[in-house]
Amino acid sequence: MTENDRIASAFSPLSMGEGRNNPKGHASSPKATENVPDVLEKAPNLAVDSNSKSQTNGKNQTNGTRVSNKKREKSKKNLSSKSRSSKGLSNYNRKPSPIYAALDLGTNNCRLLVARQQGNGFRVIDGYSKIVRLGEGVSISGQLDENAIKRTIAALADCKVKLDRHQPKYMRLIATQACRGADNSDEFLQRVKDETGIELEIIDQRVETQLAVAGCGDLIDENAHGALMFDIGGGSTELAWLDFRGGRPKLRSKMPASIRSWHSLPVGVVSIAEKFGGKHVNNEIFEEMVAYVTEKLKAFKGRKKLQDMIKTHNVHLIGTSGTVTTLGGLHLGLERYDRSKVDGLWMRNDEVVDTMRVLLNMTYERRAENSCIGEDRSDLVIPGCAIFEAIRREWTTKNIRVADRGLREGMLVSMLEQSRQTAAQKRSSKAKKNKRGEKHG
Repeated sequence: MTENDRIASAFSPLSMGEGRNNPKGHASSPKATENVPDVLEKAPNLAVDSNSKSQTNGKNQTNGTRVSNKKREKSKKNLSSKSRSSKGLSNYNRKPSPIYAALDLGTNNCRLLVARQQGNGFRVIDGYSKIVRLGEGVSISGQLDENAIKRTIAALADCKVKLDRHQPKYMRLIATQACRGADNSDEFLQRVKDETGIELEIIDQRVETQLAVAGCGDLIDENAHGALMFDIGGGSTELAWLDFRGGRPKLRSKMPASIRSWHSLPVGVVSIAEKFGGKHVNNEIFEEMVAYVTEKLKAFKGRKKLQDMIKTHNVHLIGTSGTVTTLGGLHLGLERYDRSKVDGLWMRNDEVVDTMRVLLNMTYERRAENSCIGEDRSDLVIPGCAIFEAIRREWTTKNIRVADRGLREGMLVSMLEQSRQTAAQKRSSKAKKNKRGEKHG
């Protein structure tokens, strides 16, 4: 299955997943955290003052004068017409909600999300996702390959068409690990600007981790004392330990404030595949992958303290990546990937193990034919599972939540909160200015 197939369901409003196989103690009903409808315009009040209107024998009387059915119907039509006209005028005068855009260029994927503000959240109006493998070979040569650059620029040109069409008021266009690690990334960014008009911002690992947390933070169980969020990328894997024992932020954009410890592993699905291979992987090679990642996990500050917390408190894992969502789709036995079923899915630890075992027993050809994996991902999903397995073994929790959201959603949430703060500051400044004017006037 192609990347564009994966986002076929992304054009619905962002919301919680169905939460299937929900463990006891977890809320099973979806929360419309990003699917808040606009408040509907209220029609004018058509009630008549009881003091001026009475009813006798089923006939209306006003000041002793009868109103015929014909006149009454005409009056209703006029009122209804005025109501519709008033509503239409109100909608006409109302400013359209602002449009936001978030682009994430990673080591493996190029993803774009365009959304319109709706209530306290967003409604997705367009999207794009394509596997470009920009970081192919970087872990070996230290350089972005020319063919990879051409593939990526072609994808970014497609994104530029969408940006020009929607004209977002706010947008953030970022690049991550491949551009952070490549020696020729500056030349690449200049080519992107010259050929597409897109100016990319390279973010560091800390910002990437914070955005991922903001993007999927609302999927963390409300009753949890903490969680370990992990984002398996193409060239790196971000880890964030969130500790809520001292309180939990109310705003999604403030969720990163609960990060007690974070770490960026210098391993991702592309780099692992280049080191160990990804097409034909037996159990011995898989265990070598897991051992390699496990060694990298030792650099995580607070590693032992998190293990101790898991033993005594309600803590769960939450994973956001193509690897994790693929396992979710396989677990559900989906004939075609469906974001609405996978995003927010709870899986028990033993279910993750069983699903991973099924995947490991598939041949490369079977993985390529599977609708939840597809040819584009068939050589990367096993390396991704090795990273997931190393994390799962290091910090074993009873339950794991699947998140089909991350950096792009985090950018949208952050931009929305920033625009709100800016608007509030302007209103406050205007009010103070008016107050001073009234005082001097």
